[in-house]
Amino acid sequence: MTFAGAIIAVLCALIVLVAAMRARQAVRHDPHARRGSAPGRGYHVIDASYHSGGGGGGQSGQFRVPRDPQEYARLFIPKDKKT
Repeated sequence: MTFAGAIIAVLCALIVLVAAMRARQAVRHDPHARRGSAPGRGYHVIDASYHSGGGGGGQSGQFRVPRDPQEYARLFIPKDKKT
């Protein structure tokens, strides 16, 4: 192994080590932290805009997602199975 190869191997090992340490920190930071949002009435509005940069490329749109978990679950039932 050449000197340059050894440096590359050490740098790759350091990158993997830092990534693993960061992942462990993220998991252990606050394991009881609640994720998501509280259920309720109304809708969440999600902005799904994409701009490719440059002149004129991209798409934009918004999605409304119900805050009520039961109403959200009903969205996944096929129309021919609904009563």
